[in-house]
Amino acid sequence: MDAFNGLMSGFQVAFSLQGILFVFIGVFVGTFIGMMPGLGPISAIAIMIPITYSMDPTVALVMMAGVYYGAIFGGSSSSILLNAPGVAGTVATAFDGYPMAQQGKAGKALAIAAIASFTGGTVSVILLMLFTPILSAVAVSFGPAEYFALMFLGLTAISSLSDGSTIKAFISATLGFMVVTIGIDSQTGTSRFTFGNPNLLEGIDFLVIALGLFALAEVSTLVLNRKDTTMNDNKDLGSLRISKEDFKEMSGPMTRQSFLGFLIGVLPGAGATIASFIAYITEKKLAKKPEEFGKGSIKGLAAPETANNAATGGAFVPLLSLGIPGSGTTAVLLGAFLVLGVQPGPLLIQDRPEVFWGIIASMYVGNIFLLILNLPLIPYIAKVLRIPRPLLISLVIIFSLIGVYAISFNTFDLYMLVVFGIIGFLMRMFSFPAAPFILAFILGGMMEQAFRQTLTISNGSLAIFLDKPIALTLIVVSLLTILVPLYTGRRKLKVNNEDHTGKTL
Repeated sequence: MDAFNGLMSGFQVAFSLQGILFVFIGVFVGTFIGMMPGLGPISAIAIMIPITYSMDPTVALVMMAGVYYGAIFGGSSSSILLNAPGVAGTVATAFDGYPMAQQGKAGKALAIAAIASFTGGTVSVILLMLFTPILSAVAVSFGPAEYFALMFLGLTAISSLSDGSTIKAFISATLGFMVVTIGIDSQTGTSRFTFGNPNLLEGIDFLVIALGLFALAEVSTLVLNRKDTTMNDNKDLGSLRISKEDFKEMSGPMTRQSFLGFLIGVLPGAGATIASFIAYITEKKLAKKPEEFGKGSIKGLAAPETANNAATGGAFVPLLSLGIPGSGTTAVLLGAFLVLGVQPGPLLIQDRPEVFWGIIASMYVGNIFLLILNLPLIPYIAKVLRIPRPLLISLVIIFSLIGVYAISFNTFDLYMLVVFGIIGFLMRMFSFPAAPFILAFILGGMMEQAFRQTLTISNGSLAIFLDKPIALTLIVVSLLTILVPLYTGRRKLKVNNEDHTGKTL
């Protein structure tokens, strides 16, 4: 009942004239920032902190929260239409969203993304309201050993991200691990694989790799192989109508990934990017026809879009209840809280209930605004398909260069963007999947840090993984995901060989 009363007081904030106006401004700005490769919610929120300094803290934080989940909501557009993820959390959206656009179903793909995003966002807000105190305790129970085991589970599913050779998928992941180790070691302070170049001391930014492997690699393919079917060869928006069969196909992934994405978002350090990849992998494992993934699957599009938006709601659990940022964006939001004189943590509900419940209530309103804003805009957003191919290629290159340069204002990153564009093109040429590379790069640094912290706690003993029930369970599941496919694969090979031998005789 307290939660209900608190939510009602939150709606008073959200439905005030100021509340509605600033929620709309937040989600509107966030949507268009998400569409622009390279900007992202972190930059927008950082810019807004000095602007909102003199504003009412509740209204200011409601607006900045809107920018966060609005950017994840809007980031799907560039992933689907251009294969250029606007934010890291929408990389997995491109796996099936972009093939749908190539098939003349851009309108349907954008509509599915909007509905899935709305579903994930709305469910996460309900869960945020009901289970924040309980889930904050669960998040605290996850130590370095559990985090390592969770990330190990994510990596063992790498084979699911490959339609071809599993070996090539693991080679791609190994390259991702190698790249993430470049820079200064956070624990020892020594430089690794920088080859004496000071520009590599801080490592390579995720956006450089994502835009290189996806956007520039796609551009290279268009330029060098004109016979390829591209999004610009099929200029039809297609129908925005989603049939009953499509809804039925979407309902399962949206239901499952709303909860899974929220739970992953609750874990500090996980966030929308990891949630979207795990959602994609999970649905591909559960699918009766996994071969359809990567070729325009509705499930493959709905799952990551639901999970990444659900994870943004989950990320507010440790931030609001513990004062612990769960991602880079919520770390900047934590700074905004402190600048505005609000201390997030266990006492926030008691000391500043209008802030706590105002933010949660504004998410309900914000998700409705996002759906109303995005669905009518789909025909206009999809007009990018009608841009002449030479101009479209030029625009993708320009946006990629501007996006990367805006991060560090360092021309060296532009050279690295070109390098990863070439690597991405070569990976396509020789059928090496880019998704395992990206996933290993995302998880690699956190996985290394969690493993080192675990060994520090146990004085170098690996037995700590056996003493932790959650970690042990996750590792056992990880090993099963490796061994079961190997066993079934060998069994199929044996049966095929026997059949071939029988036919020969």
